[in-house]
Amino acid sequence: MPLIGGRMRGNMITGGYYLPVLEERIGYRFQDPSLLRQALTHSSFSNEQKINKQKHYERLEFLGDAVLELVTSEFLYRHNPQMPEGELTKTRAALVCEPALAFCSRVLELGQFMRFGRGEELTGGRKRDSIVADAMEAVIGAIYLDGGMEPARDFIHRFVLSDLEDKQLFYDSKTNLQELIQGTLKKELRYVELKEYGPEHDKTFVAEVYMEDEKIGTGEGRTKKAAEQKAAYEALLLLRRRGIR
Repeated sequence: MPLIGGRMRGNMITGGYYLPVLEERIGYRFQDPSLLRQALTHSSFSNEQKINKQKHYERLEFLGDAVLELVTSEFLYRHNPQMPEGELTKTRAALVCEPALAFCSRVLELGQFMRFGRGEELTGGRKRDSIVADAMEAVIGAIYLDGGMEPARDFIHRFVLSDLEDKQLFYDSKTNLQELIQGTLKKELRYVELKEYGPEHDKTFVAEVYMEDEKIGTGEGRTKKAAEQKAAYEALLLLRRRGIR
C-alpha cells in the first residue's frame, strides 16, 4: 500500500479529525475505508443508532489480537536467538498488555478519532486505557483484512515494536524500580497518593514515589496504578541520569 503524501478530506470522525488524517499518520491508505471506520467505532455509538446501525470494533479487535501476537512472537524469536521460551513469553506479554497498547495508541492519538455514544463520551471513554488499547488491536485487524499480513506487520513494527528499550523501561517501571531500590540499593521504596481531581466519572490521580525520604518521581494517570507507573518511570530516568542502573 502506498504511503500517504498529503492531507485529504472526507469522512469526519470527531473534533475536526478525518479518516485520511489518520491514514497519513500511519502511512497506510485503506482500499475499504469502512474497515477503519469500524475499527474506530465503540459499541456505545453503534447501540445508539436506531437506523443504519454501525458496526463496532470488537470483532476486528479479536482478529487484531491474534495478528499482533503472531508478529510479536516472530519478532522476539528472530531478534533474541538465545532467549529461552519462558522469557520470550514473559516479554511478549509485557509488549502486548493493555497499558503497553494504550501507550502506543496515544502516539497516534487514536482516541481522538473514535466514535462514542453520548454516555461513554461523557464518562471519559476517549481516554480510557482499556478502550484505546482495544482500538489499537482493531486497527491492526482492519489493516490485515484490507491489505494482508505485510502492511499489518509493518504497522506493528512501526508503532508497537519500535523504541523497545524505552518502552520496556516504561512497561516494567514499577517492577524495575522495586528491584533496583530494594534489591540492589537496599533502600526503602514507597508510593504516596498526592491528590486526585476532576469529576467523579473522569478522575485524574497524582502519585509520588520516594526512595527513603527523597522524592524521585511524580506521575499522573486515570487510575492510581497508572499514576504510580508513570512516577516509577520518571524515577528510573532520574536514577539513570545519576548513573544508577
